[in-house]
Amino acid sequence: MSGEHHTIELDLPRLTAGYKNGSFTPSGVVETIFDRIAERGDDGVWISLVGRDSALTRARQLEGLPPAVRASLPLWGVPFSVKDCIDVVGLPTTSACPDFSYVAEESSPSVERLLAAGAILIGKTNMDQFATGLVGVRSPYGVARNAFNADYIPGGSSSGAAVSVAAGLVSLALGTDTGGSGRVPAAFNNVVGLKPTRGLISRIGTVSACRSIETISVFALTVPDAQAAFDVIRDFDRRDPFSRAVPLAPLDKTIRGFRFGVPRPQHLDFFGDAGAAKLFDHAVRRLEDLGGIRVDVDFAPFLEINDMLFRGPWLAERYGALKEFLDSRDSSVLPVTRDILLGGARITGADVFAGQQRLKLLKREINDLWRDIDVLVVPTTGTIYKNSELEADPVNLNTRTGTYTTFVNLADLSAVAVPSGFLPNGLPQGVTVIGPAFADNNVAWLADKFHRSSELPLGARVVRYLDKSQNSETRTELVT
Repeated sequence: MSGEHHTIELDLPRLTAGYKNGSFTPSGVVETIFDRIAERGDDGVWISLVGRDSALTRARQLEGLPPAVRASLPLWGVPFSVKDCIDVVGLPTTSACPDFSYVAEESSPSVERLLAAGAILIGKTNMDQFATGLVGVRSPYGVARNAFNADYIPGGSSSGAAVSVAAGLVSLALGTDTGGSGRVPAAFNNVVGLKPTRGLISRIGTVSACRSIETISVFALTVPDAQAAFDVIRDFDRRDPFSRAVPLAPLDKTIRGFRFGVPRPQHLDFFGDAGAAKLFDHAVRRLEDLGGIRVDVDFAPFLEINDMLFRGPWLAERYGALKEFLDSRDSSVLPVTRDILLGGARITGADVFAGQQRLKLLKREINDLWRDIDVLVVPTTGTIYKNSELEADPVNLNTRTGTYTTFVNLADLSAVAVPSGFLPNGLPQGVTVIGPAFADNNVAWLADKFHRSSELPLGARVVRYLDKSQNSETRTELVT
């Protein structure tokens, strides 16, 4: 396996091409992945692994299928990981709290559908405890090592999921997204984070944060890879009270003349990071080069919505989801997480109804924007912080990190976060393309156009985007 170990890349075009031409097999890929995991040592990415032998058994079962059956499985031999607040039968679900742990008796529908499509589960990934945070450092299982610099935060709450993709340990990862958990770690690890419209993916078999607004998200190296998983796991589920049987808007591939909204200059805050501001300016110019027309928009309604999630009425839903455990085992919860969640106990029913009414008015203002723009484009984050900086100021820096993400779920929007470049310190940054609910395909298509134009390496590997039209792989050294 030594030869395969360094040459196998896990983006879907290269992976499937390798399978087709016989360069490697699913079992060979599994061996390579577990070798890479062993070499990385204690990197904080995993809470539990399925084990090399179990994964190899799965791979060999797939290899033994008749060719016609293999061809019918859209994700045959594709390795994936699952955030540890999503159930997998027979494995513990901890939500990054050991005393909360239980062994799942059945898998989440999203996991079942990936497996039915031929994918191979590698393990369950680390996260901010109870999905409460955007930083990726709030876990008793350690900090998932940022794929570019371990001194910096990986982003959260789906920290391990994003790093597992960036580091070449899986092709796809399931995370969750309530206020940016499926987008912030994508930006900090140079991968794609797809946050679908709420209700398109079943939330049965997951530990709730804010069930009324949260969604399962997908991490991948490219937008089409993320879309491939999304197409498999998207399905109406009558057991889920928030599931929605609404068709997606038809794909419109009119690239010239699309109107993209950008927050007015007074609302763009990079928290003193001149490099991040410069990267976003470059991203806007690249969108204009792609045929886009910039429209400055009032960002104030979005910023007001941000305050409702972690400091407003929806904090009551977070507390309610874990009330029984918190009331009996609050000492089992990390202090910063416990303080945030218990804050929800002080919110009254009157507060919740007042918040719901105010949110409806703000959403009306946002809905009016779609008459003037096709998508909204924002920096995924304003800057990135060191682990030591988070230790010194855990709450305020977490809030800053969600400046451009937190509103998306409450406003019922669809979004895709994609890489946009590297800061002078070598850390990646990204932008997020945002659209109305059910505009997922159009948002993803434009996000992919932007990503393709960036010519960036995929994750923390040394390969670039591989177009299907290319006859050979294009490699580049990773310059940071």
